[in-house]
Amino acid sequence: MDVFSAKTLEDLLSKAAEEKKVTVDDLQYFVIEEKKGFLGLGNQVSAEVYSLNDVSEFIANYLEKFFKGLNLAVDIVVTKENDIFRVMLNAENNAIIIGKNGQTLQALNTVVKGATNSTFKHRFRILVDINNYKTDRYDKVKAIAYRVATSVQKTRISAVLDPIPNDERRVIHNYLSELPHIRTESEGEGRARRIRIIYDEDKK
Repeated sequence: MDVFSAKTLEDLLSKAAEEKKVTVDDLQYFVIEEKKGFLGLGNQVSAEVYSLNDVSEFIANYLEKFFKGLNLAVDIVVTKENDIFRVMLNAENNAIIIGKNGQTLQALNTVVKGATNSTFKHRFRILVDINNYKTDRYDKVKAIAYRVATSVQKTRISAVLDPIPNDERRVIHNYLSELPHIRTESEGEGRARRIRIIYDEDKK
């Protein structure tokens, strides 16, 4: 993040917005120092300031350095969609980055999210995908979950899905939340964490 100083916070944010070529409303900031002068003279405030464009740029640069260290040529595109930063990767050998059952890609997502959140002192939703692997994977797990859920509706017997990563569990929880008489819960620890699909008579 960049540090700006001015006599007032309003002046500081205007200065930052002009330099970053965004509006003041697009800025996030943390005041790190505030000095009060005598009778208003010598007032000064300093703050760390960033925009969402800075976050996108940080993610792209972080991944560029990461893959450069591995001697991998990877195309990186970062976009902001609603409240999610979507990172699309593409390499000559995508399988290496995806890893077995997507584990390497999932680990990369965790590292990027941790670095970004630590740098900007904020929790962002970040999805790292490669050649639409995650998008296709989400469609697949949703289809499986829906088939199991409809079976639970008919039999009224709860069912448990195979262990899946946190982001895929979130997708399923959201996807099945509107189904009548269906409730979902996560259970287990670590890599063994999975979703239980439960019949709920009272849920309409």
